[in-house]
Amino acid sequence: MGRSSGCAGASPTRTPSLLARPAPRTLRGRLSLVALTTAALLMVILTVAFNTVARHRLQREADDELRTRAAAVATTVDSHHGRVRVLETSGDQLLDTNAWIYTGGRLLERPPSGAGALTRAADALAARGRGGCTTVHSPGTVRLCAQPVPGTAARATVVTALDLAPYRSSAETLLLGSFALDAVMLACTYALTRLAVGRALRPVRTMTDQATQWSAVGSEERFAGRDRPAELAALGDSLDALLDRTRAVLRHERQLTGELSHELRTPLSRIVAELDWWGSRPRSDAETRASHQVMAEAAQSMRTICDTLLDEAREGVPTTPGTADVPAVLHRLSAALEAPDAVRVVADAPGPLTAGVHPALLERIVSPLLANAVRYARTTVTLAARRTADGIRVEVADDGPGVPEAFGDRLFQPGKRADPGDGHGGAGLGLPLARRLARSAGGEVSHDPGHRPGACFVVTLPAG
Repeated sequence: MGRSSGCAGASPTRTPSLLARPAPRTLRGRLSLVALTTAALLMVILTVAFNTVARHRLQREADDELRTRAAAVATTVDSHHGRVRVLETSGDQLLDTNAWIYTGGRLLERPPSGAGALTRAADALAARGRGGCTTVHSPGTVRLCAQPVPGTAARATVVTALDLAPYRSSAETLLLGSFALDAVMLACTYALTRLAVGRALRPVRTMTDQATQWSAVGSEERFAGRDRPAELAALGDSLDALLDRTRAVLRHERQLTGELSHELRTPLSRIVAELDWWGSRPRSDAETRASHQVMAEAAQSMRTICDTLLDEAREGVPTTPGTADVPAVLHRLSAALEAPDAVRVVADAPGPLTAGVHPALLERIVSPLLANAVRYARTTVTLAARRTADGIRVEVADDGPGVPEAFGDRLFQPGKRADPGDGHGGAGLGLPLARRLARSAGGEVSHDPGHRPGACFVVTLPAG
């Protein structure tokens, strides 16, 4: 068999990366992790600083101890008559344990076990001729300090040594204690942070549960409340406004669906009635042709309604924010007509007229109004745009018969036409769709009943 290749080939197995860092999925866990990381960094800095200071402090204590011993040994040094000698005292064994006595660069006395590295380090300190300290790490850790004997003309120097093992042990104990305290503090920080964040997010969980219940039962309750923090109160207000808009859209959609169902049911009922009437008894050829004509008109009406809705659903409109040059859009719409010379575009503004909507959305709002105006105008259609205190105003006016006064209340109802038998096609959906699109952008479409002669529709939109 041949080996498959290309897109149909086996895809490589993806192995999880070992370096991928698992992150908590909840906000509570993420905030707790951030607090834990921040506390850990702070405690590391404090621990390093504390132990550094503690080590310096222990070293100073050791140096003070050595200077005290050197001062005690210096009391046994006699420098009278121009020569230095060591006086014998009852505590010679204690003083000589870790002490070297020099005059100039010559060693006068040293401890019984002071040979080796310690004596060489003591010789180096005494050779400097001034006070100083050094640390020798052989065989253990020993601190040596040189102290000149005051009042001696022959430059007598005392060098004392001190084993730092107890001090190092204290420093290590402090370090381990710091680590243990850090671990306890981090555990407490993590636990308290989770507890505090959990209590702070409790209103959010309550709002989530409320949203689930309200979406299920269609409640008219609100998220905003007096007992909520300021941040959650602002969030509740935003959610309430979103709920209001969503419920308004749902009500509008239900109303539109009901009205369209009624409008589709009307031509369907005509078709059924004609079929029943035609089949009840034999008909002449003229009656048959009349029935066919009625059914064809009803079917065409249903097709027009369905095509309008399908085109609206397929094409859609851009909902992203944008700006539109109103005169440019109006000129483009008029140029696309079969008789562009019958449309007059008037832009009454000293500066640019910019609407705060996408150009395609502005076209979808104005197009059905312009189509109605061209359909019913006798001679001229006027597209006028101007700036107002509230935004941008676009007027679509014609010199046709106008809107009957009795039909004004039903003008924006889907599927309603003032005169279905006027010879013009249409499903009565253009005006309702234009108004819905304008309202979705924060604007409005209305009819000016005072305009004479003809009809005038007004589009108001926010300025860009």
